[in-house]
Amino acid sequence: MYDCLVIGGGPAGLTAAIYLARFHLSVIVVDHGQGRAASIPITHNHAGFPEGIPGHDLVRRMRLQAERYGAQLRIAEVTSLKSNGDSFIATANDDPIIARAVLLATGVVNHRPPMSDELHADALAKGLIRYCPVCDGFEITDKHIGVLGTGERAFNEALFLRSFTSRITLIAPEGAHDLTGEQLLTLARYRVEVFAGPVAGIELDDDKITLILTDRVLTFASIYAALGSDVRSELAAALGVTRTAAGCVEVDRHQRTTVTGLYAAGDVVLGLDQISSAMGQASVAATTIRNDLCEQRIILRS
Repeated sequence: MYDCLVIGGGPAGLTAAIYLARFHLSVIVVDHGQGRAASIPITHNHAGFPEGIPGHDLVRRMRLQAERYGAQLRIAEVTSLKSNGDSFIATANDDPIIARAVLLATGVVNHRPPMSDELHADALAKGLIRYCPVCDGFEITDKHIGVLGTGERAFNEALFLRSFTSRITLIAPEGAHDLTGEQLLTLARYRVEVFAGPVAGIELDDDKITLILTDRVLTFASIYAALGSDVRSELAAALGVTRTAAGCVEVDRHQRTTVTGLYAAGDVVLGLDQISSAMGQASVAATTIRNDLCEQRIILRS
């Protein structure tokens, strides 16, 4: 039996694993290998890396650090999680894993524009498609930017990006926009262009991306996909954990969920979807896990 099972090997999960291992607890991290952080071409707002660092390099360094202190790492997908009295039983690739505590760091999955996986990967690597204006809005300063989406989310994202550039265009991906009259007036007031879809095709060059609409062709330095995301909280839901309407796991200020022994950190929890935020939550969660386990059974060094 492990002291803690961490589900998810992104910045939140690996930060928790480092802390837990350095508390001399037995910890295993199970990750499906498809997290968002590793796909970031380069992040420039993570403190301590003034030249920026690619997401896969950051995750690799964190994995090495966790392993250095004794954490076990396994590439697999946890398909079920059940409570078993004072412990939990998870199933990963048909193998059972038993742990006294579990940390969910399962993150979210972005909704992608309508394009092939190969084309999307190429666009992401070149910075032609972006998902996080908080992360990389600075990089598109004074460039011509498209925002793909509609409704409240896309409206807010277009206005947020307007502080980085005067050239913003909002495009509905499937047809007419789902925007109120007041929202349209606000966009017009701040000189945000608005076009209806559908988007019939997407083409790439080395330094530009083109959206092909029914009646026009629009070319940008980059587009932001404001299409929403799916919170990976199915395992929490199966245990009856309280979640928000959007599916985020609700936690207290110590990252405890409403199920005893189950904790959550990172993007699966409602908050700022940032690497630094996820790492902060994970450090709180790991320390709470250590202290909660110690209340059950005093931890002494022999």
